[in-house]
Amino acid sequence: MSEKEIKNLEAIFEAKIARDEKIEPKDWMPEKYRKTHIRQMSQHAHSEIVGMLPEGNWITRAPSLRRKVALLAKVQDEAGHGLYLYSATETLGISREELYEQLHSGKAKYSSIFNYPTITWADIGAIGWLVDGAAIINQVPLCSTSFGPYARAMVRVCKEESFHQRQGYEIMLTLANGTPEQKEMAQDALNRWWWPSLMMFGPTDDMSTHTEQSMKWKLKRKTNDALRQQFIDQTVPQANILGLSIPDPDLKWNEERGHYDFGPINWDEFWQVVKGHGPCNKERLQTRVDAWEEGEWVRDAAMAYAEKKAERKVKQAG
Repeated sequence: MSEKEIKNLEAIFEAKIARDEKIEPKDWMPEKYRKTHIRQMSQHAHSEIVGMLPEGNWITRAPSLRRKVALLAKVQDEAGHGLYLYSATETLGISREELYEQLHSGKAKYSSIFNYPTITWADIGAIGWLVDGAAIINQVPLCSTSFGPYARAMVRVCKEESFHQRQGYEIMLTLANGTPEQKEMAQDALNRWWWPSLMMFGPTDDMSTHTEQSMKWKLKRKTNDALRQQFIDQTVPQANILGLSIPDPDLKWNEERGHYDFGPINWDEFWQVVKGHGPCNKERLQTRVDAWEEGEWVRDAAMAYAEKKAERKVKQAG
């Protein structure tokens, strides 16, 4: 392809982005655009799958049958989210096996939040309220992202995440209105999950290496800092209703800005977790690898059955 032809294709591509039209898998796209989406979408898919693990740890220990059923449904939803997103990523010409290999080898990343332990039942409430709440703020703009398959997958994901957030908040509300010990447990969970939840939005805009290009291609609609501020402004009043305290002595309403001011985030901790040195990094990754290896016989059996079924159809047609 000549340089002139490439420039013409780039012009058509940029015009589609400017008009807020979706880029579809068969459309021409810059290689960097394709790779950027593979990175972000696969990281999102990996996060959904690994995110099942901290909560799955509490399915057998949920305090009631109602809580158990709700948590089972939520974990199942997360598996479905991973499926949608892996499928969308495959439309860009990368195989599911390659995506799994990148995760299992540590080459691909997933959200740092899932490398923290779930110590008490209140952690399940905090994850629903804070982690899923942060995810919704991050992901609602993705419903209008420029890549069609990603945008369409996010519509259902966001609806289900919204339910998960309300489920988590209801757990926290029940604990906060319970015994003094239960309220203390809820406060402890908030103390441990608040700062990692703020880190979920990624590094500050001046530290981010991807934000500018992602904004240009309308992969992202808001910057990391804008999304983080939105989360804080939305969540602080919810904590007040619960009667719980945000663990930030610098947190205060700024009348002039119309937003909450907040204290410094420990970015050293964030980068340590991202690099694989968090409390549960090795445990989470090993659990995923073990599940993949132990499930090999199921995949083989399913493939053998599908092949036999296809052979029978061919014979019957002949």
